[in-house]
Amino acid sequence: MNYNDNLRGQVANNKPQYQPSAQSLRLIILLILVMGVAPSPALTAGCPARCVCDDQLVVQCAGQHLTTFPTEMPLSTRQLIISNNRIIELPPLQLNYLSDLVYLDCSNNSLTEISESTFGNLRKLAYLDLSFNTLTRIEDRTFGPLSSLVMLRMTDNPGLSDIHPDGFVENSALQVLDVSRNNLTVLNISSLIGLPTLRSVGLSGNPWSCDCDNEDLCLWIHIEAFKFQDEGQTVCGGPPDLRGQRLGELGLQLRSRCHQGLGSWDYLFFVAIGFIIFAAGTVSAWAIGVVMVLYERYVKKKSEQMDPEDEVEQGAGPGTGSGGRHDANPHGNGGLKNTGHMVV
Repeated sequence: MNYNDNLRGQVANNKPQYQPSAQSLRLIILLILVMGVAPSPALTAGCPARCVCDDQLVVQCAGQHLTTFPTEMPLSTRQLIISNNRIIELPPLQLNYLSDLVYLDCSNNSLTEISESTFGNLRKLAYLDLSFNTLTRIEDRTFGPLSSLVMLRMTDNPGLSDIHPDGFVENSALQVLDVSRNNLTVLNISSLIGLPTLRSVGLSGNPWSCDCDNEDLCLWIHIEAFKFQDEGQTVCGGPPDLRGQRLGELGLQLRSRCHQGLGSWDYLFFVAIGFIIFAAGTVSAWAIGVVMVLYERYVKKKSEQMDPEDEVEQGAGPGTGSGGRHDANPHGNGGLKNTGHMVV
């Protein structure tokens, strides 16, 4: 045995004998799981068919030719993209389970209707895109539950012609609203002008009616033009004499036109109404006067006819009574006298 063999033997004898236990292995595996090797919660909760779910809680289902809302959605989803499909309905029951959702892109689908119950539990939602659908009307409080909504895009819905005056009244956090290229002719701005954070509004591409119904809208654009990103393309669709003019330019013009003073025909109308009222009053007073005179004459004549009859009755009554008593006494006395003579 040489020197090297002796050295190896000494090292081998001095080396500690260590064998890992089963408990140590379990601790190592647990440590690995805690340090991030475990799968994402989004994946453990499942992922819809034909969609991609990542560890950032994003569910990507764009362009998958879906006709219904995806099922088996991870409850922890924060971003959901279902654009470029053929989905016709957003089911409230399934959608409202996603209470942590902050971003929802439903653009380029076939959605025809949404209601207040559609977004009933999405109180964290900040971004909503409903562009390129077939919406026709926005009802009262449709977006009411979305108290955190910051940006709403609702462009390119060819049939969208009516937005309820209170459609945005509860969206106090709304900053960007885009309803360009729809079929809107009138927009009641009562709920919009009260939004404290609204800073950008898109209205271009709609056939706006530039009449007194849109007076407030035109005046709003004129006063706060900085809020309208496409103010230059927001033009009138009617009436024909105003077609193509910018709404902002017509604000003051419509103000004066819709609240103008009385014209000559208005004064003539009031004069005619006054004359008719005066004539009617005069004729009524004359008729009442005639009736009163006739009634007075009738009463007087009736009174005159009754007075002679009263005088005759009053005169005949006393004369007959005294005469009866005067005649009775002589006849009585005469009877007594005759009786006396006959006795004597």
